Amino acid sequence: MSTSPTTPPGVSAVGDTVADLAFRAAEAFGDRPYATYQTAPDEWTERSYRSLGEDVEAFGLGLLGLGLQAGDRVAVLGGTRPLWSVAHLAIVATGAVHVSVYPTSSPEECAWVVGDSGARGIVCESAEQVAKIAKVRDELPALEWIVVLDGEADGAITLDELRARAGEHEGQELRDRAAAVTPEDPYVFMYTSGTTGPPKGCVLSHGNYRFMIGASGALAPMDDEDSVLYLFLPLAHAFALLFQLCAFDAGAKIAYWGGDTARIVPELTQTRPTVLPSVPRIFEKIYTLAVGSKPKEEQAQILGAARLGVQVRELQARGEPVPAELQEPFDRAEEALYKNVRALFGGRLSRAVTGAAPIAKEILEFFYGCGVPVMEGYGMTETATGASVNTPDAYRFGTVGRPLPGVEAKIAEDGELLIKGGNVFQGYHGMEDASFGAITDGWLHTGDLGSIDADGFVSIVGRKKDIIITAGGKNLTPANLENDLKRSPWISQAVMHGDRRPYPVVLVTLDAETIVPWAESRGLPTDLGELSRHPEVVAMVQAEVDAANAKLAGVEQVKKVLILDRDLTPETGELTPTLKVKRNVVNERFADQLDALYAS
Repeated sequence: MSTSPTTPPGVSAVGDTVADLAFRAAEAFGDRPYATYQTAPDEWTERSYRSLGEDVEAFGLGLLGLGLQAGDRVAVLGGTRPLWSVAHLAIVATGAVHVSVYPTSSPEECAWVVGDSGARGIVCESAEQVAKIAKVRDELPALEWIVVLDGEADGAITLDELRARAGEHEGQELRDRAAAVTPEDPYVFMYTSGTTGPPKGCVLSHGNYRFMIGASGALAPMDDEDSVLYLFLPLAHAFALLFQLCAFDAGAKIAYWGGDTARIVPELTQTRPTVLPSVPRIFEKIYTLAVGSKPKEEQAQILGAARLGVQVRELQARGEPVPAELQEPFDRAEEALYKNVRALFGGRLSRAVTGAAPIAKEILEFFYGCGVPVMEGYGMTETATGASVNTPDAYRFGTVGRPLPGVEAKIAEDGELLIKGGNVFQGYHGMEDASFGAITDGWLHTGDLGSIDADGFVSIVGRKKDIIITAGGKNLTPANLENDLKRSPWISQAVMHGDRRPYPVVLVTLDAETIVPWAESRGLPTDLGELSRHPEVVAMVQAEVDAANAKLAGVEQVKKVLILDRDLTPETGELTPTLKVKRNVVNERFADQLDALYAS
């Protein structure tokens, strides 16, 4: 599709709220594509901004036909796809409040979020998702209706039936509803990932996200008509939601993934994005593909070339001449390594942003050296996604960057990071007394331990609740060892344990994508359970632990290793939807195995 000839460069579609974003974007960007998505494997179809406005209007008028009122809550249970975006923008256009439900949620988890929010209706992606709600419908007295996006489902209104319910409602009525929304009005109830306890509903206003969209230039500029955002993160999460809004504000195209994590790298090469928001696990996987799966001698050569790349690119960034003795090997490495690594991301990536969990400094340096700027940022659901970020113009690997424009940060006496700004949420739904216990004089107490250097770069040491205090009174931060182990090609997850214990131990899981082919090539069993006990695998994992231990003081070193017989996943409850470890769940679920480690 061609770009609308009336669209000037640098146009912003967002007004004071997100409620009218679809209509503003349709007017500003016209025939420019807002989405590319797969209608069949490897077959991509585009939709225009003009059609986005039309689809949101049709959906929104159907919601008015159902009697939806401003301030009502409507939940959405589905994966990252264009229709999720349409449903979301239609809900907020009516003046209602969007409630996010993760597509991997169990029926019981759905019941908690839908019930706690008091949602009047829910939009489900498929009959499978409708079935989850049907199982808990008796627990949801406020829920009046269910809409299903794909096909039909018992007890649900189809998409065609929804559109037919528009009745006498007209487009102007929907636009008037959107225009009546104020920046102070609730925009979304975003339920925390729940690494401890039941999720709490963060009430985030239109003003919170308008503030964050205004800071998007620091996160990832998308003001070029050729900008493409590859989006695979769940739109139910604040990270993906913000980048979606920034793309619509700037008229960028979103490449919606096909739903298979194993296909992310192939889809990157097909869609050739310029912007990629991601969690660390994806960058760790690609790092393993580029480095960790190679023989040790070749790894050393690759990492040496990446360090050279960092040196040269930093000289170039400062406008300084590159000596011939650096330029010549840099040019050779460009052909042998750098361009191949960039090709894994599609070859056009100008900015990748990583967040939601810690990432190893060495991984960031590797990608930067190869010409892929992966910039680490920091934020929480309670800060409408973001609070600080590194940028190609101002970065310090190993930190989470400087505060975003308009955001302040400071360190409390006990080392806790405090945040203040227009991004700070309105509190937790139904927990008015508790909500603002974490906010004092406008400062949000993040629960993270951090530091701020003389140049304003923020570093995160760890979560206050994740700090391990051994029986001997030593305070240990698990992140360093865990990140080191996850760089191994054989290890998927690593969880240190040792609170009130005599010494730390670690649980690890095997990475099926690398360990199974390795096992097949040697005629070994390919079942993860069997491999977790195989002497060769145990020795390989122990070698990785020994290498990570060597970087730590004696008291910080783990003394024993438990290799689990399966991976940790969101479906089994040990990971959040953004792949963060639920440490308390892991400790409880594998308590017997942990006790056995200490008993032996």
